[in-house]
Amino acid sequence: MAELRRTMLYDLHLSRGAKMVPFAGWEMPVQYPMGVLNEHLHTRAHAGLFDVSHMGQVILRGPGAAEALETLVPADIVGLAEGRQRYGLFTNDAGGILDDQMIANKGDHLFLVVNAACAEQDIAHLRRLEAAGISVEPVTDRGLLALQGPEAEAVLARLVPGTQAMKFMDVAEFDWQGATLWVSRSGYTGEDGFEISVPGDRAVALAEALLAEPEVAPIGLGARDSLRLEAGMPLYGHDMDATTLPGEAGLGWSIPKLRRTGGARAGGFPGAGPILQELAQGPARSRMGLRPEGRAPIREGVEIFDAAEAGAAIGTVCSGGFGPSVGGPVAMAVLPAGLAPGATLWAELRGKRIPVTITPLPFHKPSYKR
Repeated sequence: MAELRRTMLYDLHLSRGAKMVPFAGWEMPVQYPMGVLNEHLHTRAHAGLFDVSHMGQVILRGPGAAEALETLVPADIVGLAEGRQRYGLFTNDAGGILDDQMIANKGDHLFLVVNAACAEQDIAHLRRLEAAGISVEPVTDRGLLALQGPEAEAVLARLVPGTQAMKFMDVAEFDWQGATLWVSRSGYTGEDGFEISVPGDRAVALAEALLAEPEVAPIGLGARDSLRLEAGMPLYGHDMDATTLPGEAGLGWSIPKLRRTGGARAGGFPGAGPILQELAQGPARSRMGLRPEGRAPIREGVEIFDAAEAGAAIGTVCSGGFGPSVGGPVAMAVLPAGLAPGATLWAELRGKRIPVTITPLPFHKPSYKR
């Protein structure tokens, strides 16, 4: 078994009483003494600090980098303005999703953040662009922090003046005590907030400075998962994988008209045939929200049926748990596309079927700064 990797904040996590668990090949904090429920609610009310240094950071350089990346990603990269970022997908030849990522235009290069579990394969995938003269540079000497919550703006502005002027999905560089921070106004919680790439030798100092602010608490992977679930955000390997088409995952919105059939730069990415056909016809199945009755969560793998007894299994829960801000269990499942919000289905839990209601996503309304 491969030895687990550790981020530069490992000792800080231990000093704060974190419970560490294996995650995507890394030893990561799942919760702190505050507990998952309180960490979740603290982030929704104040500001939470997440160590996301396990995620992959990659720079693409070279003339035509945006055009080249569009051969792998069905998004509008050429039209992405400097100082802005957007969400994208790597797809395979069958139209399935290999990973999702954030893509930023930093002027003379593109900056990507990819999932930890997929980072190695994503970098190998990106190296296909080297034949077009694009350099692929994994960033291994920087940490990545996420500061999320309604008080994140005030906190970060105290330490890094100017960040408060950023809008949702802006990217910019700032100086903090001689260290260059790469800051984006984005995150994975449904709250306003920032993701901050920091030189590795300054990551602990920045984290400690942020945690010294009264609004900020350290937050682990447990609350990160419940926050993103309430926000209706998919997690790679759970709500989508290499067999899931973008429309089925509820991510058709990330593919703009100009990359679709009839668009100015239609197709030209792996799996364009099945993906564009699915988008034109509408997906046969789609990711939907579910609210179970009662307090018992329904978790990943639970089957969904179309009747209280007998009937057919029509889907499987891909993410589920308790939603602290919602005050009850929430889940997501890929289900037949014709089902309408408000419809009742049944989840089979320990041999007993409980009613679940189809609910529009997200469960918790996001509060981004537009």
